[in-house]
Amino acid sequence: METLLYLIPVSLFLGGVGLVAFLWSLKHRQYEDLEGDANRILSDDWDKHPKP
Repeated sequence: METLLYLIPVSLFLGGVGLVAFLWSLKHRQYEDLEGDANRILSDDWDKHPKP
């Protein structure tokens, strides 16, 4: 029972950190171009520009 006194605040803190990280990613437009990322993976542009 004494363990819950430590685990509950720790879990609330970690949940808050996760919420802040999610809100930060929304503010910095990390989820704007989902289709572009999907198409970039499938493109063959890396063949046209070989590494030196």
